[in-house]
Amino acid sequence: MNEVDLNDNDFFRQATMCICGYLDFGQGMQQLLHYLQPFIPGDLMSLSLYEPELGGIKVKIEVNASEVNFPNIIMPLSPKTRAVMEGKTWPQIRIVNCPESDPVVRDLLPIYEKILPAFKNTNISLLLMRLTTEGLRIGTIALIAEGRNRYTEEHLRLFSMLNDPIATAFSNSIKYQEINRLKDLLADDNRYLQRELQHLTGDEIIGKDFGLKNVMEMVQEISRLDSTVLALGETGVGKEIIAHTIHKLSQRRQGPFIKINCGAIPPTLIDSELFGHEKGAFTGAVASNRGCFERADGGTIFLDEVAELPLKAQVRMLRVVQEREVVRVGGSNPIKVNIRIIVATHQDLQSLVKQGKFREDLWFRLNVFPIRIPPLRERKEDIPAFVNHFIGKKSKEVRLPTPPTLDKGAMERLMAYPWPGNVRELENVIERALILSRGKPLIFQDVVGSNDNDEPVTPSVPDEKLLDLDKVISSHIRYVLKRSKGKINGPGGAAETLGMNPGTLRHRMKMLGIPFGRLHGAPAE
Repeated sequence: MNEVDLNDNDFFRQATMCICGYLDFGQGMQQLLHYLQPFIPGDLMSLSLYEPELGGIKVKIEVNASEVNFPNIIMPLSPKTRAVMEGKTWPQIRIVNCPESDPVVRDLLPIYEKILPAFKNTNISLLLMRLTTEGLRIGTIALIAEGRNRYTEEHLRLFSMLNDPIATAFSNSIKYQEINRLKDLLADDNRYLQRELQHLTGDEIIGKDFGLKNVMEMVQEISRLDSTVLALGETGVGKEIIAHTIHKLSQRRQGPFIKINCGAIPPTLIDSELFGHEKGAFTGAVASNRGCFERADGGTIFLDEVAELPLKAQVRMLRVVQEREVVRVGGSNPIKVNIRIIVATHQDLQSLVKQGKFREDLWFRLNVFPIRIPPLRERKEDIPAFVNHFIGKKSKEVRLPTPPTLDKGAMERLMAYPWPGNVRELENVIERALILSRGKPLIFQDVVGSNDNDEPVTPSVPDEKLLDLDKVISSHIRYVLKRSKGKINGPGGAAETLGMNPGTLRHRMKMLGIPFGRLHGAPAE
């Protein structure tokens, strides 16, 4: 060893800068080895982890003057050595100048023979230090020099000063690697979900050249901009598909597409779900949480059934629409978000504004570019294309060897039906017919009611006395409930028939004043 006039503070500061100056812990170890050599003998430095479940030691990193290696060698230990490693008798730092005479290190010599071929069958000396941070053992670092009796108590004192910076750097390196791993997983999950959404929505919108031609022209026009879009239309007309198409055609297509059904979130949770919350904001908030607006940063957020937002949440949303910034529940600092907002509803927002159920200022800011999606009964020329598409798609899902044909008169029945549940109802009707057909031609006799005692699906009234939309929906829900004998959940339930989430259906029934549950004679679900 070279005799160097060494100041402890300078030594600690310079060594800490070496080990903490790199995100790659291996590079930091190599720089530290270079720095230590004038003061402490060392030809190689290794870091190992004790793996109790494996009953051995895993060598993670070894560095010398010219190389950084990650051998990941696992060396089994004897029961006696494992007991020492797991006990409290093993000192935090120790000098081993004669490995063959040390009962524990003697058990480890095969490891060093593997990672140090040059020292095989020769004498070595070791400085071994257990790395601890916040009271936890995170590994053991070894400084190895060729020859015996190379280390002194002064070397031990200097090396022991570096426990904290080495342990901190190694702990941070592990966390950094985990963050990168999780980022890769998140990116992979995002790509997978985008592919799944692409699969569910399809590459082509059915009816784009016929019933939805005007809609698609508007979609093409607005996609190149970041303006807020309001999609209007009855339940089941495909508002989500239109929203996703706008996203796919926009410059934000590589960013996230976050969809939220405002009517399916309990009022007590909606602020936290949309805007996020800070740690301790309420009981159970054990950590800070990003809301949907933050998760949509760089992409598009789609808020379905926006009319269901409580007035308190509408106030918060107004700030997001105006300023493109959110304030988490329990927080005070605004967080900027780069998002495109698309909202949808089947309700008349202007009417809700007059009733005091929807904020007028929010309505004005959402109604920048409204797109009305016509119901299926107004574009019946698209029904044959939908039928052909759903028969092919659903036949695979119900595992039919070949798609069945249509019975004589089946298409006429489908064209004559008013489809109050729109495309979603048509999809469910076709799936049910495929399940019952067993490969035979599809008839679709059930689309007009099964007997004379059934209520009509939609009231038959002159055009000049058209009913309110909520009354039409209420009538259809009551009809479906009667067909399902009051059952909402499960196979054959009203929610499945209508293509709705059971919770969303119950909420809609509550809003429309439709009774349900045991007290109203409905069977247990």
